[in-house]
Amino acid sequence: MAPYRILVVDDSGFMRKIISDLIIQDPQFTIVATAQNGQEAIEAVREWKPDAVTLDLEMPLMNGIEALQIIMRDNPTPVIMLSGISEDNTRETIKALQFGAFDFIRKPSSAISNDIHQVGDFLLEKLRIAVLTKRYQPIIAISEKQAPNEVGPARAEQIIKSTKIKPSQQEEPQATPLPTPIKDRSKPNDPKMVDKQTLEQTAPPLHKQQKSTKPEVAAPSKIKPTIAAHKTVHKETPVVAKPLHVEPPSIRKERAGSPLASIKHIVAIGTSTGGPRALHEVITSLPGDFQAPVLIVQHMPPKFTKSLAQRLDSFSELKVVEAEQGERVSVGVVYIAPGGFHMELAKDAAGYSILLTEQPPRNGHRPSVDVLFESLAPFRELKRHAVIMTGMGSDGAKGMKLLQGSGIETTIAEAEETCVVYGMPRSAVEAGCVDKVLPLQLIAPQLVQAVLK
Repeated sequence: MAPYRILVVDDSGFMRKIISDLIIQDPQFTIVATAQNGQEAIEAVREWKPDAVTLDLEMPLMNGIEALQIIMRDNPTPVIMLSGISEDNTRETIKALQFGAFDFIRKPSSAISNDIHQVGDFLLEKLRIAVLTKRYQPIIAISEKQAPNEVGPARAEQIIKSTKIKPSQQEEPQATPLPTPIKDRSKPNDPKMVDKQTLEQTAPPLHKQQKSTKPEVAAPSKIKPTIAAHKTVHKETPVVAKPLHVEPPSIRKERAGSPLASIKHIVAIGTSTGGPRALHEVITSLPGDFQAPVLIVQHMPPKFTKSLAQRLDSFSELKVVEAEQGERVSVGVVYIAPGGFHMELAKDAAGYSILLTEQPPRNGHRPSVDVLFESLAPFRELKRHAVIMTGMGSDGAKGMKLLQGSGIETTIAEAEETCVVYGMPRSAVEAGCVDKVLPLQLIAPQLVQAVLK
């Protein structure tokens, strides 16, 4: 089989060399082209049709965020973002993930940094998953109100028309010859924004019935279910999925109340690769009067989880925070486990609270979905609802199985058709602990219905 074709995009010739050298250590990859800014990246994707792209965030002429949006609209391709760890970089990385980037890695500082081999291992691991991902479709714009670096039609047209690609300066001698940055071969077509789609689907109500190893599967009209054993689709009480907000709400209701007295339901969500986009869909579709706390484990390094919480909070009617040690758990608040810490639900005389620990990683992750789910098992007085969404591996399946045995109210896995990586949900389905398999758009309506019961 021919090697997978990778495009490397970075404004630094030195960094292009480092990234390229890391990638070609694996013989299943070859560098088909390099580019030194977002405009060249768009042209390279159009001409070379790579299997995956590594894309720097900060570049001249057109930055990574702007280029990503046009790539995902015109030529959807798995994109691995290269990010620094500054506050600005983490914030922009989360934005990129919500705009459709497949994943990200921390950008190496130099070829002689102590962790260069670890960065290379992470990059190759993500590329191996990315090139095998079959589902890559245009991403619907999250917001029609662009921030300064969120590209709209006028901004894209202005950049493209005003950009004149200059011949690249000669890079330093390289042991392994690499393709040089592409030149201005042809003027790209004027981009057009993808129209928003109103998502209206029918979700089955949550039935109180004996647990079964075969979950109910709801499939949207244009999505063909691929789980052969789950062909029956129940269509009963219609539930309309709420579309993404056009812009962040400017006013939110005050949230108050006694955490101990008011909590009757609790929602726990686990996700990994593709999670930020999936979380945006689910969390922003929950109403402001949602009567349950929401605990989330998203596999992500330290610092990035805070930016994820801030980004989701700006679009959501619910309050979204990065969880803190000992923080009281309240209705109408979403708590995201901080990178580097396991998150558990705890309880004392004053109510329910957040417990963060630095116990060893589980399933290679800290935070771990299994740890969160397992912590909910003792609290049978709560109506518990667990969701596993897109992600690689099996984290969360064992925890969901334990919850099933403790009388959990709802167990949901995201359907393969909407997953970026159908690993974690598949493991839960195969473990026989999932009641419902739902496409992403129907998860929030199902949670709303379950909490209203």
